[in-house]
Parts: sequence; structure tokens; C-alpha cells
Amino acid sequence: MEKIYAHPRSLRDTTTHYCAGCGHGIAHKLVSQIVDELDIREKVIAIAPVGCAVLAYDYWDFDCSEAAHGRALAVATAIKRVRPDNLVFTYQGDGDLAAIGTNETIHAANRGENLTVIFINNAVYGMTGGQMAPTTLAGQKTATTPLGRNVHEQGYPLKISELLAQLPGVCYVERVSLHSPAEVIKAKKALKQAFVNQINKAGFSLVEMLSPCPTYWGLSPLKSMDWIRDVMSKEFPLGRIK
Repeated sequence: MEKIYAHPRSLRDTTTHYCAGCGHGIAHKLVSQIVDELDIREKVIAIAPVGCAVLAYDYWDFDCSEAAHGRALAVATAIKRVRPDNLVFTYQGDGDLAAIGTNETIHAANRGENLTVIFINNAVYGMTGGQMAPTTLAGQKTATTPLGRNVHEQGYPLKISELLAQLPGVCYVERVSLHSPAEVIKAKKALKQAFVNQINKAGFSLVEMLSPCPTYWGLSPLKSMDWIRDVMSKEFPLGRIK
């Protein structure tokens, strides 16, 4: 019988530290599969963030570098410029990329740095206790918005993908989701395209992934997937933006 699935070589066989139902494990697997399929394991360099995925290097069996909170794209820019033949990507949450790292994100994109960005959007700060994030939905309850996000006080959810798509240095932006097997397949396709863009020296690529956080959403893993489908994806529509 032909074997059609195997554990990705680029994904370490180790116990996860993520909460039950978290989407990071799915995203890590997709990254590993693509690295293997493109045969870039010896050339890829990941920049791990500060956030729930701060220990991403414990799962990926390829070169990784840590960055200070919000500075992943500054570190990635430096590495890519001194090692232009390497494939460099950042893996960032909504707080790291769209709050403390907004400056780094916008200017790296505007410069058209030839990088790949994986943006995990779970609409909340996960590592520090479930506070409101830039992407928290209007009315969504968090540790710092117990009555729900009030747009007149805290502003509207930040649609960073639509914002970046306006910049001429950005060549590719797509928003995908991890809430169902069909959407995971689409997510893998988009992520692979973002890596191929870098191989082809096309410029700055970003893939935003809507990802579940059952712990701080106060939902079961199954209902978290339904919430992405029924609520979150209405605020953050899926599909190619640029």
C-alpha cells in the first residue's frame, strides 16, 4: 500500500505546550510540510515571536532565531539582507505583529522586503492572559474588556491585511482560516505561494490565518471553530486580498 501521509521531517516529534484546541499546532504542521515539499529545510530561517508561539523553535527542525517583542520583521530584514539566499519567514501573532510591532510591520512591507510573514490572528492576547488585542472583535469579551469591546472607547478591529495590501512593496496578501479541513487545505496552498514568492524574489508576502483560542474565548474547541466560521470570518473575510 502506498503511504500518502507521514510525519513531516521538519516537525519535531515532541509534546505540545499549547492549549487544547489551539490552532498553532495546525499552522506549525503546515509550515513543516511546505518546507519539506519545497526542499528548503537547509536554507530556511524562522523568526519566532514573543507570544504563545515563543517556543516555536522547539517544534521546527530547522534554523530559528528569537526576536524581541514586535521586532520579528526587523530581525528578519537584517538576516535576509546579509543572507539573501536563505528563505526567511516570521511567525507572529496579532499582538506581536499588529500592536507593539506595527511600526516594524508597516515599514518592512513598505520597503518591499523579500520576506514571508505568517500572521496568526486569534483576536486576543494569549500568552499574557486574554487581554484585548488589535484584532479583538466589537463586543468581544476579554480580560480587559469584560463588557465587550466598545468601539467608541477602544476603536475598531484592525484589519492589518487590508492595510498592508495598499502598499506598493507588498506583492501578496491572503487571509485563510484553520477552522475546518477544507480551509486548512486552502491555508496550505496560500502559505506555499508565499514561500514561492520569496524564492522568486517577488517581494513582501503575508498570509493571515484565523486561528482558534478556546481558552480565552471561553469556548470548547469545537465551538471555537464554529465561532471562526460564523462570526470571526464575517469581520475578517477570507480570500486573496492582493
